[in-house]
Amino acid sequence: MLLSRELRLRHLTASAILAVLVASGANAAPQTTLSPQPAAVAQSAKPGADPRPVAPNPQAPEMFRLSNGMDVLVIPDHRAPVVTHMVWYRVGAADETPGKTGLAHFLEHLMFKGTEKIAPGEFSKTVARNGGQDNAFTNYDFTAYYQAIAKDRLPLVMGMEADRMTGLRLTDKEVLPERDVIIEELRMRIENEPVALLQSAMNAKLYGRHPYGRDVIGEKAEVEKLSTADALDFYRRFYTPNNAILIVAGDITGAELKPLAEKYYGHIGDRAPTYVPKRPAVQWPQSPERVTLRDPRVQEPTWLRFYPAPSQAQAGPRAAAALDVLAEILGGGTTSRLYQALVVRDKVATAVQSWYDGGNLDAGDFGVYALPRLGGNLADSEKAIAAEIARLLKDGVSAEELDRAKTQLVASDIYARDTQQTLAYTYGSALMTGVSAREVFEWPDFIRAVTAEDVLAAAHGIFDKANTVTGELLPEEKK
Repeated sequence: MLLSRELRLRHLTASAILAVLVASGANAAPQTTLSPQPAAVAQSAKPGADPRPVAPNPQAPEMFRLSNGMDVLVIPDHRAPVVTHMVWYRVGAADETPGKTGLAHFLEHLMFKGTEKIAPGEFSKTVARNGGQDNAFTNYDFTAYYQAIAKDRLPLVMGMEADRMTGLRLTDKEVLPERDVIIEELRMRIENEPVALLQSAMNAKLYGRHPYGRDVIGEKAEVEKLSTADALDFYRRFYTPNNAILIVAGDITGAELKPLAEKYYGHIGDRAPTYVPKRPAVQWPQSPERVTLRDPRVQEPTWLRFYPAPSQAQAGPRAAAALDVLAEILGGGTTSRLYQALVVRDKVATAVQSWYDGGNLDAGDFGVYALPRLGGNLADSEKAIAAEIARLLKDGVSAEELDRAKTQLVASDIYARDTQQTLAYTYGSALMTGVSAREVFEWPDFIRAVTAEDVLAAAHGIFDKANTVTGELLPEEKK
């Protein structure tokens, strides 16, 4: 399963509102210090607080490191006797060898093809027979595998996951048909989706020669040539415990998990050096860029704009929180400025939204999109959006809309933590992209602390620059 910036936006059509998945993440920054014993990671003191030691927050995650370098994060959730078990590898589509794009996602598929102990296809069947669910996903900066299952079945899935960390067996018999599956997935997700084609072209303009400028699934001509040897080489180089994080969320404590982690993962040797990404620096456009795509499958036009932005770790938690609040005020819902102006008041659009995505390792982006009203045109929407942004830069934001945006964001964050898999994903993607577990845990506090001045500074940091990429998706011209 792919999980990327493109796919977060990929289901946008001319008749549906864009669905944006926001996840924590960012550039390489010092991560939470890990101790050999489980230790709570969210006990930061606040100014004026009693300096005496306090009991650990029972909801705070705990972290420790195995002797082979594998990091472990435990996220307590004792409401039901179930757990979500995840293994994250610090490698993704941005780390592929030149000429072999799509290899990270290809290997993700192949990890289900069996080991000496587990026959091809039996991994997921075994999880299902034990009442669980499993899947995997690939992003630019990481690849992860997970199982949601009853707590008493946790040793089973830990043993299976540890087995395929070292014992993957591949032959052309399994690999080549799966390559055909991925090529069909590429056709379905990219070639058959006009908005995905537009976004691919826009990302190439925004990120240039950096790997974020290409699709996670890879270039079709290169995917078609991927081999069994390519997959095994990639596996042996990156799928090593010192390049992985084990995350377990659910009805378990660090003291309970540590002996299990040592039993199933601690004996695995670090067969390759810990990977340190070496990627070209992001070179933003030097001037405004515009991509126009006409497609006979398009019935109504769509307008998109991407602004360069820092990743969450590059920005730091305070500035990143301000960017989230800015996106909420500007285009976060039906009470936002853009919606009220374009949809309710001026009626030039049927949908409009803005978002901040700081969830990659090397850079982020800030986006705005609009669907013009039936029979309308993109120019009117673009002009109205520019006017609202200019008004925000001139007048700032009111106390009322600031409070409303912060309340909505905090509520959304709290509700998201109610889903165990989402909780585990949020922590995992953050740790993979340079954000600490403490920052994730305390994110509502960072949102609450955002001021009107913070939002205005964030707005100037995004909108004062002219190096944007604008996309226009249009129906085919009538002859």
